[in-house]
Amino acid sequence: MRNTYIENNDFAETLSAYLQNFSRLAGEKIDASSASGRVTEKAIYAAVCDPTYNASAMDGIAVCSKDTLTATEVNPLTLKEGQYEYVNTGGAVKAPFDSVIMIEDVILKNGKATITSPSRPYQHLRCVGETVAATEMVLPSRRRIRPMDIGAILASGNEKIDVVKKPVVSVIPTGEEMVEHASDLAVGKLMESNSRVFCALVEEYGGEAKRLDIVRDDREILKKTLLAALKDSDVVLINAGSSAGTKDFTKSVIEELGTVVAHGLAIKPGKPTILGIVDGKAVVGVPGYPVSAYLVMEKVVKPLIETLLGLTPSERPTIEATLTKRVVSSLKNEEYLRVALGYVDGEYFATPLSRGASQVMSMIKADGLVDVPKHSEGIEAGEKVSVELYNTEQAIKNNLVIVGSHDVAVDVVGDMMPVVSAHVGSMGGILALKSNSAHIAPIHLLDENGEYNVSYVQKYFPSGSMALIRGLGRIQGFIVPKCNPKHIVSVKDLKNGYSFANRQNGAGTRLLFDYLLKQEGISSDEILGYEKEYTTHLAVASVVKAGVVDCGMGVYSAANSMGLDFVPVGEEHYDFLVPAKLLEDERVKRFIEVLKSKEFARRMKEFGGYGLDGIGEITIIK
Repeated sequence: MRNTYIENNDFAETLSAYLQNFSRLAGEKIDASSASGRVTEKAIYAAVCDPTYNASAMDGIAVCSKDTLTATEVNPLTLKEGQYEYVNTGGAVKAPFDSVIMIEDVILKNGKATITSPSRPYQHLRCVGETVAATEMVLPSRRRIRPMDIGAILASGNEKIDVVKKPVVSVIPTGEEMVEHASDLAVGKLMESNSRVFCALVEEYGGEAKRLDIVRDDREILKKTLLAALKDSDVVLINAGSSAGTKDFTKSVIEELGTVVAHGLAIKPGKPTILGIVDGKAVVGVPGYPVSAYLVMEKVVKPLIETLLGLTPSERPTIEATLTKRVVSSLKNEEYLRVALGYVDGEYFATPLSRGASQVMSMIKADGLVDVPKHSEGIEAGEKVSVELYNTEQAIKNNLVIVGSHDVAVDVVGDMMPVVSAHVGSMGGILALKSNSAHIAPIHLLDENGEYNVSYVQKYFPSGSMALIRGLGRIQGFIVPKCNPKHIVSVKDLKNGYSFANRQNGAGTRLLFDYLLKQEGISSDEILGYEKEYTTHLAVASVVKAGVVDCGMGVYSAANSMGLDFVPVGEEHYDFLVPAKLLEDERVKRFIEVLKSKEFARRMKEFGGYGLDGIGEITIIK
């Protein structure tokens, strides 16, 4: 039976009310030496002083400071035995001595010590309790213990300490279509990976994760599994089955055993989330799509675990950035927009990534999230946005920002130096340079005369000041299944009703395809699939391999990597456009070095279909 339709509960209000049902877990006593990452249940006080005696901070001699007052460089002072005592770093300095002179400032000879300057009282001396005094608070309660804290805890005489019990979080993956191993993949079967991500995140948040076996879509089995998990867990996460389909049992099981506080949050991705309570314990139904699942872990499960640890829910640091591309948003939901961040000419720029809930690579590439508020229609390009950081500012500043046409070459460069890239097509790259939101734009733009790149640069940058870095020669053509069963060799063959995978508007490959259509007098309306757009060559090759379409246009390397056949159409120049002033930027210099390197050449030859003549050469466009 189908569930009732998912609600659209306000996220902040609903989460706040839900968390009020839970409080800090009980404490337990553990060895201080293994306490890193744990949370103090109560304040830790020093049992002893550190140091427990007056200790020398240097190798040298212990002296009475009043005996050294007359020492000068002109009239050195010689101390006899009994007036000093040799001491090592950390050694005890006993009365009547109250000062230490470094051994480098002492001449020792025949049992006498000669010095050339007086010593001050308590010089180079760590007095009793200087680091920590007995009964002093070392750490407050509700404090996450860092490695450096352990030293102070032990030095203060605390070998055992009270910490909050780790929340035990059981993870139940569900779905008949899920398999554990790649060898079990087949049509209708998907790799179960979300639960592994959940467990890693739970450990990062400070909990203890327990992953259970995959539960097939059976209500009674799910119920039995949940009841068993609750016995020794503080939180149970049920992955998938949280929507409103006929095989989504999570809500009804939680309702039968306890209370469903909310089914559906006004967030995107992550709307089908279920917040439940069974036997006083949190049970969360987490959506199955990877991006939805990750965001629910960050926005719901993380504050839940922090609440159980007695911590105030933490927030990630934020920066202000300029959005590079207009985004349209639903009025019904608060949306978390994944963005890649670049630092160009002293300013941060945020480039939106793929927005689908299944687009797991968008989280891998994301440097941060932009919160698009509920009731907002979206954000215009050029607007300032607050970005919640998932990367460090220093790492972002080190990145070379490459925005434009896609090629595996950009991925290879990104494996050899810090790069953030966005695949928006050649024209998108040119617009990014015009708005000063990128360092480099890969382009391969064919003009009506059959020439590449230069005329477009002159058109969009009439004042000059731009440079083209010679890139790769590429073979463009039709990507077709093995043995080319439809015998597609030119655009004319597509008029036979064969389906086609097109690139996005503004992509150089799209311009080439349109150029070929124009040459043959073919309208785009005659091409089946012309309106459906793909943002990379590999995406085109993937749908051809899967049999979704009969062919697509792309580069040889994409067909080769997927084990497909390829019908060449022609060669092109895939070059890198850069403002001339940035040729002195260290990141751009490194980029050119990578292009010219033997390692880059070796790796590109493995893909096949590339020419490397003159790569890295610079032409100033006037």
